[in-house]
Amino acid sequence: MFETKPFHIKSFVFGRIFRCIWVSSDPLPLASERFKVFTLEAVEIDLWASSFAVGFIIFIYPTSLSLVSRKIFQVSMEKQSSFRASTMEKQKSFRGFMEKQKSFRIVMEKQLSFMGSERKKSKESPGKRGDLPIHLAARAGNLSKVKEIIQHYSNYELKDLLAKQNLEGETPLYVASENGHALVVSEILKCLDLQTASIMARNGYDPFHIAAKQGHLEVLRELLHSFPNLAMTTDLSNSTALHTAATQGHIDVVNLLLESDSNLAKIARNNGKTVLHSAARMGHLEVVKALLNKDPSTGFRTDKKGQTALHMAVKGQNEEILMELVKPDPAVLNLEDNKGNTALHIATKKGRTQNVRCLLTMEGININAVNKAGETALDVAEKFGSPELVSILRNAGAVNSTDQGKPPNASKQLKQTVSDIKHDVQSQLQQTRQTGMRVQKIAKKLKKLHISGLNNAINSATVVAVLIATVAFAAIFTVPGQYVEKKAQGFSLGEANIANNAAFLIFFVFDSLALFISLAVVVVQTSVVVIEQKAKKQLVFVINKLMWMACLFISVAFISLTYVVVGSHSRWLAIYATVIGSLIMLSTIGSMCYCVILHRMEETKLRAESRSFSMSHASDQEILNSEYKRMYAL
Repeated sequence: MFETKPFHIKSFVFGRIFRCIWVSSDPLPLASERFKVFTLEAVEIDLWASSFAVGFIIFIYPTSLSLVSRKIFQVSMEKQSSFRASTMEKQKSFRGFMEKQKSFRIVMEKQLSFMGSERKKSKESPGKRGDLPIHLAARAGNLSKVKEIIQHYSNYELKDLLAKQNLEGETPLYVASENGHALVVSEILKCLDLQTASIMARNGYDPFHIAAKQGHLEVLRELLHSFPNLAMTTDLSNSTALHTAATQGHIDVVNLLLESDSNLAKIARNNGKTVLHSAARMGHLEVVKALLNKDPSTGFRTDKKGQTALHMAVKGQNEEILMELVKPDPAVLNLEDNKGNTALHIATKKGRTQNVRCLLTMEGININAVNKAGETALDVAEKFGSPELVSILRNAGAVNSTDQGKPPNASKQLKQTVSDIKHDVQSQLQQTRQTGMRVQKIAKKLKKLHISGLNNAINSATVVAVLIATVAFAAIFTVPGQYVEKKAQGFSLGEANIANNAAFLIFFVFDSLALFISLAVVVVQTSVVVIEQKAKKQLVFVINKLMWMACLFISVAFISLTYVVVGSHSRWLAIYATVIGSLIMLSTIGSMCYCVILHRMEETKLRAESRSFSMSHASDQEILNSEYKRMYAL
């Protein structure tokens, strides 16, 4: 043990020394290691080992001590700076983290408060219209639920609850009345006063009016039993519930309201129309009968236009109502409104043939009554263009105002003249407007045809140009060469000898012209895109003239080539081809030139004329022939 122990101590000491010198570590661990070397390990070693270690440290360690201490100090400073930097960064990141936590906490608090408010709103108004639970229960007719809700509130709170309105301004009583839940209405009425029961919704109806409009008889009975004064309430146009029910034709509701108070039939709206006016205009016969039975004098009541219920009835289609209105007193037949029109004037003006027939059969009617415009019913029928009514009135003995013995008033004549002129002007304007619409439709269709024709002309010109270019290009290679068979006149055997021929030179020149003109047309057609109609027409004009030249040149080239082909012995064949080709081409081109000139002259003439005058006096066929030609040359 004694022999191995010094070796162990030496190894340990040298290892610790070199580790302190070469390893960059924290100074505190190094110090602790050295402290362990000189304390803990020293307990186990013997005196020899201690002496050896102390001697080694005294003689060897001082040399390296300065290096070790310098290294330790340098490392410690670097560690401190890096530790300080890392600490600052951690503090910054921690501060940012805390700020993020704070902002996140604020956002979460807002979300929670928003969710709480929304949950609170949803509890207060769960319906789409902002309905409270009491609204929903009343709308569904759930009597038990309504009773349950009412029992949870005191009298003071219950009054405020039943006065609550949804987004449409509807109270629980209004909702129950609109849907015809009489039992719910009866339960709610136990907790209401008249002021709350007559609260109007945004549409201007209160619970009593809406029940009358819907025809809920039992609901109205409950409302009248609790608050009879509800029958006298009016909406924004001063219409009572009786007006509303009569307009809808609810005869049971009308009878109920008339029994409660017959004076309701005398209340007029803001425009002066009574309940009888509304029922007569809408054609509700049973309602008219009920109203006349209660008070026949209402048939003579007039609105702000001076019209009676009979004036309103003749605007409809129910003849039986006319008979009912005349029964109490036939004198109502000849009552005039503010313009002097009787019921016969109104029926004639509206074109109600059956009503006119019905009025003419009634005893005491004045067929030839004259209004303030100086017109009889026959004048009105002639003015508004109703031949059937004119015939009916004439057969009944009606005459014009000018045919009556009493001369018309000068002011009436002036009004009549102005009215006739106005009517004639309106008729003329209407006719002109209709003519203009027909012309526009015709012009639109013909414009499409015109554009289609131009497109066809352009496509055809392209095909012909390609064909002429192909023929002209191939013709130069198929000309007979008239090769030399014997050496003579300086020509070699097999050499063509027509290059100096005048006919060949003409062929060569005109064939080249036809080729390059056709190619030019093809280039233009494949390069230019035209949309506007006038520009497209100009393009077709230019292309057509170039094609005329190409056709003429290819014809001349063909004729000149015939003189080369037939030779001098059969020249008459070439002359014959020349005559035929010249006649055909010259006559064709001459005819086309004549058509072009004629078309240009017609266009100039049409532009010089007044378009408005020609359209107002010309028929559709004349406009068709003048504005658009079925065929013309460009």
